[in-house]
Amino acid sequence: MLEDGNVQLPYVHRVTKYDPADRDEHGHYTGTEETFSDQGEVEAAYLQAVAAFAAEACVERLSVREPGVVSLAHFGVEPPLEGFGLAGIFPTDLTGFHDGAEVPVDIGLELVRLMLRDSGAWCRLEAEGTLAVHVGWDQYLYIGSSGPCEEASARTRALGLFPERLEASPYDVETDSEDVQRPADDDFWALLHWTVGGRRAVLLEETYIEGASRWHRLTPDTIDTVRAGIGPRARLEVWPDLNPDIEAVLGTLPTEDLSMGLPQDPSPR
Repeated sequence: MLEDGNVQLPYVHRVTKYDPADRDEHGHYTGTEETFSDQGEVEAAYLQAVAAFAAEACVERLSVREPGVVSLAHFGVEPPLEGFGLAGIFPTDLTGFHDGAEVPVDIGLELVRLMLRDSGAWCRLEAEGTLAVHVGWDQYLYIGSSGPCEEASARTRALGLFPERLEASPYDVETDSEDVQRPADDDFWALLHWTVGGRRAVLLEETYIEGASRWHRLTPDTIDTVRAGIGPRARLEVWPDLNPDIEAVLGTLPTEDLSMGLPQDPSPR
């Protein structure tokens, strides 16, 4: 089972421009195809393949799942684009690019294009129980479907790509994490109200998409304002309050490892 009740789709194709005949005994590609997008006919073929699978599965809208953007380091072949390439698709503050957001297939194709180009943004695209589209490294595209989608597979071959059947996508959701998680429901906020009501301010880290977060200092005067502005389906983590003794904090920092400091913004958010 996958999160949100999604059952792992029974048909999974790995779609690439890499001819299986050019793989060694370990499955590693040994041919001459480049590992980055040509931003031309081959890239267009990838997008047409996704569109073909979506059409055969009768999918018109896709949900954005686990979106993320480049943070401190980028390991893609191509340099990340300003705004992660999302300008023109979502507002500049990334409103709308969040877990659970629904987009039409044509917008989904633009997101696939950005991922093929290593633009700095990534997500899974899924129609629950019907279709899943995952883009991996080196122009590897994974398409899961509830049916065999034989016409879409044939169309993909006609486009010059190679659809290969797999047991599962390596980007399927894993739900066996032992981390303690709970929903940010009324009980969660009531507990925070109780905590800050005792004059014990806390910090709330809001990861609204993977790789991008905001910090809030919760006090009795700010907690309701902060709650009203939390992004949809953001991941929230609660931390101890800031230490006002800056010299003491600096004295505890290691000399060899990276450290992160959080200055306090005077605004309520």
